[in-house]
Amino acid sequence: MNLQLVTCNHQTSDLAVRERLAFQPQRLGEAYETLRARFPESEMIVLSTCNRVELYAAHEGAEHAPGHRELAEFLSEFHKVPLQDFYSDLKEHTGPEVVRHLFQVAASLDSMVLGEPQIVAQVRDAYRQAQEKDASGPITSSLFERAFNVSKRIRTETRLAEGRVSIASVAVGEFGKSIFERFDDKRVLIIGAGQMAEETLRYLHDEGARDILVANRTFERAEKLAAEWGGKAVPWDQLDLHLGTADIIVSTTGASLVDAQRFRKIRQKYGEKTTFILDLGAPRDFAPEVRKVDDNVFLFCIDDLQEICDKNRKLRQKEVEKAVTIIDQETESFMKDLSHRATGPIVKRLREQWRDVVDAETLRLFNKLPHLEPDRIEIEKTIERMVNKLLHPPLEVLRDESREGSPHGLLDALKRLFRIGD
Repeated sequence: MNLQLVTCNHQTSDLAVRERLAFQPQRLGEAYETLRARFPESEMIVLSTCNRVELYAAHEGAEHAPGHRELAEFLSEFHKVPLQDFYSDLKEHTGPEVVRHLFQVAASLDSMVLGEPQIVAQVRDAYRQAQEKDASGPITSSLFERAFNVSKRIRTETRLAEGRVSIASVAVGEFGKSIFERFDDKRVLIIGAGQMAEETLRYLHDEGARDILVANRTFERAEKLAAEWGGKAVPWDQLDLHLGTADIIVSTTGASLVDAQRFRKIRQKYGEKTTFILDLGAPRDFAPEVRKVDDNVFLFCIDDLQEICDKNRKLRQKEVEKAVTIIDQETESFMKDLSHRATGPIVKRLREQWRDVVDAETLRLFNKLPHLEPDRIEIEKTIERMVNKLLHPPLEVLRDESREGSPHGLLDALKRLFRIGD
């Protein structure tokens, strides 16, 4: 059984690359249809967030595994991005590296904000969507279910989740408070109505924000989110008005909404008040040039959080070490389980085949030499030990290879050598 991962995350590429490769929710179904058509023998799960674009693939046999370049070509053709623009940013993992990486992601060790609770929800959502599109299978299901258990174990057995642990909390606590001393007299505009928007709104509300506006293309969703926090939903076609009058703007749609020219016109019409813009969209909702429109615009995006998040990581190093130990344990355990699933049936048939040979030969021996009957038990034990010693070297090598990845070459060799049928 093979596990494979191609990833482009916040540690290996800049934001512009990830934006161009990000999967929009409305196109995810199309992506899975294309993947199934290209790799019909593979299980696939797409994980696309503001920090990462990852393709998880699993296959029963090595001959069905898509190559690194094949997956890169899929990304290139699907997103219409030239291969040379991002190929060097893609990293490939196989076997236990895939398991360890996913466990780190689900436990938020691979996130910019250690202990961030949102990431496991994003992983769970990606898994659910793959199931709905009939793209996942028994191997990826086992892998992702184990990842959720690992995340829960780390949250229980370490203190990584204490303090500021989400992108929203760090953004509001570090950036927002560096611009405004208080939030209770500020007008907040939330663009989008998803989980990230709600989480950021929660932190702003906790800091005293009460004048809250929510804009979303689907007005009913804006109404629902606004009602939960005592805010007001505003029509999407009035977005420029509220962009011009809000003190704090949080945007989470990933729809490339506002360029510098549009925002400059808004500022000319409504004034150049101090405005804090937190762009959590992937792709970005606000062009980077927006921060240069005037001196009173303070625009921050996902990558701006990196320095603060690195500082938080250093402060929690002991908890990180505990989490890494748990992940190492769980990775080894999962690979053993996967190895057993891959090699168990072959080992069982091999032992049964040799058992049949031993039984037939011992029966022939005692029929021919009945005087050996008093020593039958001892003779059978000796033969059993001989068989076990003969089988031990190939089975030991098979187990070792299984722990490192896929032992399909050895499995095929064993089948041919001992003429074991499927």
